[in-house]
Amino acid sequence: MILFEEPITDIKDLIPQKFPFVMVDTLLGFSETNLISSFKILETNIFFNNHVFSEPGLIENMAQTVALHTGYDYFLRGETAPTGYIGSIKKMELYKLPELHDVIQTEAHILQEFMGVTLVEINVFNVEKVKIASSLMKTVIAS
Repeated sequence: MILFEEPITDIKDLIPQKFPFVMVDTLLGFSETNLISSFKILETNIFFNNHVFSEPGLIENMAQTVALHTGYDYFLRGETAPTGYIGSIKKMELYKLPELHDVIQTEAHILQEFMGVTLVEINVFNVEKVKIASSLMKTVIAS
């Protein structure tokens, strides 16, 4: 895993999602099978409700971390990031919801990739490096 000396904050062309539906804001590290993103929870976020970043927001953050991996990989090859979607969530564990101004780090580890379907293990951590959520997710590149 290569951790960038200078994190990449201009990710708008690396993922297909657009404001206000962007749930990742920084690319911290990348390898062929791994990616680390971060995201600061703001009051203006559409998934911020009752003083916390909600479960659907965390799921979308996980999926967009996978999309960021795909998008950065395509960027390195000089290609446009593809659109994709969540195919399934096999396992989701939630330990704590992030609160206002928390910065979460999401780590995606690609377990298997075949014909546009990616099986990914994803873990989300708070700034103290305590795991707050995890999932096993399949994402699919739209054809």
